Amino acid sequence: MRQMIDWGNTMRGVLALAANLLAANGPALAANDQPPATDLRAEAAEAARLGGPLVVLYSRRDCKYCETVKRDYLKPLASQPRYRDKLLIRQINQDSDQPLLDFRGERTTHARFAASEKIKLVPVVAFYGPNGQRLAESIVGARLPDFYPSYLETAIEQSIAAVKAK
Repeated sequence: MRQMIDWGNTMRGVLALAANLLAANGPALAANDQPPATDLRAEAAEAARLGGPLVVLYSRRDCKYCETVKRDYLKPLASQPRYRDKLLIRQINQDSDQPLLDFRGERTTHARFAASEKIKLVPVVAFYGPNGQRLAESIVGARLPDFYPSYLETAIEQSIAAVKAK
């Protein structure tokens, strides 16, 4: 006997499941979010191959200052011809259990890695080279809006110079 599939009920079930997953986990990538870090060793190696740093934004879902940094500084930075092909930007959420491979290739989570890096307050923008070495001083907080682009550019230029020197 041949079974008939009720596609209407099947699609409603799939849509309900998707809605529940989104409600439980939040959107995978909000409008201003950067791609989430997944393998720091590989991402830092790729950034170095491009000639620049792996830029990591430490953030959390409830941080309005993080949204400002993402929207006003990092998102435009990623599209600047001067930098778009020289660096990778990734996001690590301090309040997330998303899986992550650290710079040694060991399994951890976003939250545990942020804690291991002693990230207490967010936003923090950090600049890494291959093997996880810091290339410039991290930018902690949102700082003064008039000077933030200068802080960011200075740290990136310092990081690019450090990568080239290796």
